Amino acid sequence: MSAPTRPKRLTPRHIQAMKGSDPIVCLTAYTTPTARLLDPHCDLLLVGDSLGMVLYGMETTVGVTLEMMIAHGQAVMRGAGKACVVVDMPFGTYQESKEVAFRNAVRVLQETGCDAIKLEGGEEMAETVGFLSARGVPVLGHIGLMPQQVNTAGGYRSVGHSEQEGEKLRRDASAVGGAGAFAVVIEGTVEPLARELTGLIDVPTIGIGASSACDGQILVSDDMLGLFNEFTPRFVKRYDELGQRISRAAEEYATDVRSRRFPGPEHTFKPRS
Repeated sequence: MSAPTRPKRLTPRHIQAMKGSDPIVCLTAYTTPTARLLDPHCDLLLVGDSLGMVLYGMETTVGVTLEMMIAHGQAVMRGAGKACVVVDMPFGTYQESKEVAFRNAVRVLQETGCDAIKLEGGEEMAETVGFLSARGVPVLGHIGLMPQQVNTAGGYRSVGHSEQEGEKLRRDASAVGGAGAFAVVIEGTVEPLARELTGLIDVPTIGIGASSACDGQILVSDDMLGLFNEFTPRFVKRYDELGQRISRAAEEYATDVRSRRFPGPEHTFKPRS
């Protein structure tokens, strides 16, 4: 009997071709087991630097290192068979120069086997996006609310409320899309503007706290599943409360252990006769 055919992994080119067609389904993933569970349902899995907050308890994503992203990228690649896998470039690994960005991005691609990298920034990063894309590094852009810039932005807040912000975002979207990004994440951007940006550029937009008119949507899986409870952004829809369910299961286990109901006879080994 022949082995089952492994599903063909979606590539950045496939994602780019989905512009204006069926919405692109994206979620974050950080571990092999989670990637295996999410992969059949997603077009794109992002190994986001959000792992610093949801897995490591950091207050922001600024402290995430390249080594952390590579380790989790490797883990996700072991569990993903179909979805396009993108790894975030953490703060400080690409802003210095396009050459530094290229070296670090190549390291991520080589050591994880992922399909693409993601970096934050608009006009100011367009040259880097073009430099990477021209040298074989697929880039997912990210504009709007940019978590890595939380210290200069004065916190997490939605953007695009003023005409000045709107004009800046239009320039950012055009610059990144025109520089060679295969798609652009639009985060925390007022709905009418995010809708406009989707029609403005020729590559797919992936919204998070943006517009239903975006070509795709992404959420942090731990937010969506109810595993991260420090705060819930306005744009998150909870599809489950796994955190509460895990807590209840742990409580039941602790009760069984303390009352000596666990382990029962069915959980122990008998001597061989």
